[in-house]
Amino acid sequence: MRIGEIAAAVGLTTRAIRHYHHLGLLPEPARRPNGYRQYGLREAIVLARVRRLTELGLGLDEVRDVLADDAGRELTEVLAELDDDLARQEAGIRARRERLAELLQLSREGLLPGEGPVSPGLAELFGRLRPSESETAAKDLEHLALFDATADPGHRDRLYDALRGLADDGGLAGRLAELYARLDELVDAEPDDPRVVPLGTDLAAVMPDDLLAVLVHGGEDREDHHVAKAIEAEAASPKGVASLGSAFGEAFLDDFAPAQAAAIRHMMRLITGRTGWNP
Repeated sequence: MRIGEIAAAVGLTTRAIRHYHHLGLLPEPARRPNGYRQYGLREAIVLARVRRLTELGLGLDEVRDVLADDAGRELTEVLAELDDDLARQEAGIRARRERLAELLQLSREGLLPGEGPVSPGLAELFGRLRPSESETAAKDLEHLALFDATADPGHRDRLYDALRGLADDGGLAGRLAELYARLDELVDAEPDDPRVVPLGTDLAAVMPDDLLAVLVHGGEDREDHHVAKAIEAEAASPKGVASLGSAFGEAFLDDFAPAQAAAIRHMMRLITGRTGWNP
């Protein structure tokens, strides 16, 4: 058989067969006097075996190892490893689909911002929050999504635990809606607007102590001063979006209008005084 004929017989392309020759998977066959390769039954058997192994998911290096072991012991080992790998992939896909199902449900309910996908913890927290017409509130959700992707998982989960209580407190949620509206009103104001300081004071007053403990101390160790310093530099959002790290500080404040940023800075000055931390 010529290369086109054996390729058709075993369901491969001539290019693939030439590639197998190049990799040493298939020895070069004898050639006819005219220079064309002459393939026989042995080559067809090898090529059919290569095709079956690659269809199972083996890489060509693994196929070479299998073909080099006439006793078949290597094949058993490789197939067992492949089965284990597929089992891990199957479990991973199942977990991803469960997470996607949660996110899809939140998206259908209008509770998931466009910055997703997010962690399961934040997805669950979004489910507790209510949609708001406030542009500042929408920006807060964007900041949460950024925090979700960059924060230490332990610190992130402690923050979400604290935020759940905030989201479930109906009276506090209503107060936050009013504060968001006041922040929205500052979008075109100057930093020295007389509304800035009172708003910063009210923002600090609404921040629960347990949430501050997580923001400033990571919820565990008061020696974690780098978090507190980052908060002083960055200023968390009205709902207590945790520190994203000092590299994000000025970028965080730059995301707000000047008067809004001034109110948030004032809030953070008051908050750091409440925590007993002296920068």
